[in-house]
Amino acid sequence: MVIAVTTMPNRSLSFQVIFTGCESDDTDEPNVHGGAMWARMPITALVGDTPFEQWAEEMPPYIAQPWDCMSHDHSVYVLDRATPAPWIAKVDGEFYPAKYYFTVDYTNHEIANDPAQHKQSHVLELMNAGRYTGNIVALPNNRVRVTHPAWFETGEGPPDFRPSQRIFHSKQDTDYVWDTRRVFNNLYEDNYGSKGKGNNKKSSRKAKKSK
Repeated sequence: MVIAVTTMPNRSLSFQVIFTGCESDDTDEPNVHGGAMWARMPITALVGDTPFEQWAEEMPPYIAQPWDCMSHDHSVYVLDRATPAPWIAKVDGEFYPAKYYFTVDYTNHEIANDPAQHKQSHVLELMNAGRYTGNIVALPNNRVRVTHPAWFETGEGPPDFRPSQRIFHSKQDTDYVWDTRRVFNNLYEDNYGSKGKGNNKKSSRKAKKSK
């Protein structure tokens, strides 16, 4: 049972697992593994919690996660809007349906912070994937597609856009920064740029009289 994920730069995702001892269920064998933990189990050692006729074939790391982790610092979240329906995963040149679990996103590293190089890791279970059925993979945006016929029509072929090459922030426009009237144009400004000092003084005098 997977309970946590670890990210280390230039390595595949690794996971903290708790063994349940289920291999001894309905047998006379002692339960020796239940409750034991193992840290940094590689993603290629995991399979989905799905009944299988046979174990999935272990995938090479470059197929299970084509882009290594980009930082020690990461966030784990679930894309609720993209969760209800199967995804389409491109794995080793083939397309397979997949079950979405969660997304790992990276920050605080020169590669992770570069908009042209940043990649997310969408963690999925492969479905109807032949010998790879049940394997867990971690794929970036350009190797997955979300399907949901009630919300949108799923496209075909490669999208005609490229990753953003720019970083955006509020003070990147020089004309804006040098115009302090615009920078500080908030609720305490009177008619764009002139401070409402007179109104503030009147309020102060009224407050003193009331005392």
